[in-house]
Amino acid sequence: MTTPQHPPFPPRRPHRGPNAEEGDGRATGHVPAFAHGAPEGRPETGRGHGSSTEGGGQGAGGGHGHSHTHSHGPAAPVSRHLRKVIAAVLIPFAAAVVVGLAVLWPGGAPAHERTGVGFDRQTQEATVTKVVALSCQSLNASGGTPTGDTSTAEGSSAVQQATGECKRATIRVDTGDDKGRTFNEIVQPDQSRQLHEGQKVVVAYEPSAPKDLQYSVTDINRRLPLALLAGIFALAVVVVGRLRGLMALVSLTISFLLLNFFILPAILQGSNPLVVAVIGSSAIMLIALYLCHGLSARTSVAVLGTLISLLLIGVLGSLFIGWAALTGNTDDNTGLIHGLYPSIDMSGLLLAGVIIGSLGVLDDVTVTQTSAVWELHEANPTMGWRGLYRAGIRIGRDHIASVVNTLVLAYAGAALPLLLLFSIAQSGVGTVANSELVAEEIVRTLVGSIGLVASVPVTTALAALVVSADRPTAAAGAAAGAGAPARGGRGRRRKR
Repeated sequence: MTTPQHPPFPPRRPHRGPNAEEGDGRATGHVPAFAHGAPEGRPETGRGHGSSTEGGGQGAGGGHGHSHTHSHGPAAPVSRHLRKVIAAVLIPFAAAVVVGLAVLWPGGAPAHERTGVGFDRQTQEATVTKVVALSCQSLNASGGTPTGDTSTAEGSSAVQQATGECKRATIRVDTGDDKGRTFNEIVQPDQSRQLHEGQKVVVAYEPSAPKDLQYSVTDINRRLPLALLAGIFALAVVVVGRLRGLMALVSLTISFLLLNFFILPAILQGSNPLVVAVIGSSAIMLIALYLCHGLSARTSVAVLGTLISLLLIGVLGSLFIGWAALTGNTDDNTGLIHGLYPSIDMSGLLLAGVIIGSLGVLDDVTVTQTSAVWELHEANPTMGWRGLYRAGIRIGRDHIASVVNTLVLAYAGAALPLLLLFSIAQSGVGTVANSELVAEEIVRTLVGSIGLVASVPVTTALAALVVSADRPTAAAGAAAGAGAPARGGRGRRRKR
């Protein structure tokens, strides 16, 4: 009799009974993922789950029919030869990253004498214990009311400070050598930050000032809400992502540790910011990708695609930052860094920021493209690398559109106050774009976006070449045999 044909991916079916045989074992209640055989001495009938025969199986009569299905679990590993090729590229690269970490690893940020300016001030935690409302006029030493132009911001502020209602806040220092000490802070009515009783604040300490002026409120203590938000984020990632989400949190922690204990101190000690950023980013990439997605050829292809894209971003960033004469010293923070550590290459620091900022989005793009190509190959193992590339690049085009838009809007959102200032000044687009503050963001955005766009065809081509090189494997043989009539004397192709 002729074995009936079935689709290559049949649904799972209930077990056929306690006497059904599976190889040298027995079926126990569900259809196994791979091979199912009919009881010995009985031909395979329409109840079979596949159509190809095993080994020297016979067509009809008393032959030993054997059928199989396909597993929908993880993709089969690539051949040993391809694994060796990938390892020959990535192992020296990983070794170079480890050597770079060892050579450039700092002993910590170099010490310096505090300037008392900006973030370089000594700070302590404190609590507002009492707030009393009083007339601002009673605090005005001259006793007069200003008569300037109230249509301007300065004039309006002066009038409010003279005639409005002020507050006197009593603050208690909670940490440091002066724990328990109290001081008063006057809060003007036009201040954006208003204090209330019981509020946790951060105070700055200036030892050289007069005793009653040594402490001043600089900010609100936001540790509790930030810690709670971080806890909600971690819980959501673990609940939805399970083990993979947990591994993502572990890799995120390692990334922050590398940033705080390697990248930042190494730059402060005078190492080349570009070299430090490349080594640090490479270490973060290797740890994050392999920890989250496993040690496999699929992950290795994503690593290669990310590495090539990072190199492109580094080359383009270095070229255009130099050509546009961007110094990287454009605001108070970078000016303070340059004042404290004149040896730091600020333009190199800008380029390091471009590379590190692009890494996170690159990981997403390369992993997604690699997984898409792998799944396309699983669905149709007979598809060649050209077909895989064309199908994968169609997916990548949608990814490019969304990711580039996300990146541009992220930078625009971060620079929104600056853009508002230019809008208030009614500056032209050319004038705004030519200013160094905005030009830095333009170069950062466009260089990163070019790297992201390039990562799609690069990663897709690498993934298509790797999976298509393994096309004649067990998976391909099984897929080809599943839809064909059974032929005597033909066995299933085994993976080599």
